[in-house]
Amino acid sequence: MLSEDDEDRYRAPALDKGLDILELLAGTADGLSQAEIAKSLDRTPNEIYRMLDRLVRRNYVRRTAGDRYEISLKLFELAHQRPPMQRMISQANPVLRRFALQAEQAVHLVVQDRNLLVVVAQVDGPGYWNVSIRVGSRIGLVNTGSGHVFLAFATPEERRLMLEEQDLGPEQMPRGLETRLEGVREQGYENMPSAQVSAVFNLSVPVFGPLGTVIAVLTCPYTQRLDKLDAPNMAAVLKLLQQAGQEISQRTETP
Repeated sequence: MLSEDDEDRYRAPALDKGLDILELLAGTADGLSQAEIAKSLDRTPNEIYRMLDRLVRRNYVRRTAGDRYEISLKLFELAHQRPPMQRMISQANPVLRRFALQAEQAVHLVVQDRNLLVVVAQVDGPGYWNVSIRVGSRIGLVNTGSGHVFLAFATPEERRLMLEEQDLGPEQMPRGLETRLEGVREQGYENMPSAQVSAVFNLSVPVFGPLGTVIAVLTCPYTQRLDKLDAPNMAAVLKLLQQAGQEISQRTETP
């Protein structure tokens, strides 16, 4: 992490100004005029004019017939020139392997693909036995730790759509789920008995993207080791999992 002195030393005011404009326009639906952009960023119109001109010429921003500015799709196209899923998995795999070795447990990474939750990466723990789930497996939304984390960190509208896409109405919701999701969001993780396998606990933590939304969930199907008394206990494994989730989140913030 850079110190305040380092941040001052490596400042790039022009770049910051351009990024400020892009982030501002990304949050508006109908575009903004040059004067509105300048006022929002506490800059003079002259400061903004040259930067807007360059952004328009490079096709990051477009000028409308009403003399307003709106963000183009160029950043979206650039982000998809490298498959984002493949990039995230490659960034996550070293972290998953380290977690599995330290926690002596299996771990998998889950993403939401349209209306399904899909396991996209999985690492076994050391030793000759594991409780694990195959890559490509589709898992439930309301009866898994991964599903609970996705639901807990979704907005009410997003949550409603997620449930509707899986044909789940209010009458099909488990009792107490809303209260449980509030607890998951507050504490930042899920810890629940598996609904599929006896004596297994799903430990699940979110992986956040650059915009602060949950883009994946990291889940450890924790089982108590009876053959190795010095193996990490559940609390220690949860702490390692949270650290792994934070590290993957940080990695997704860098190109």
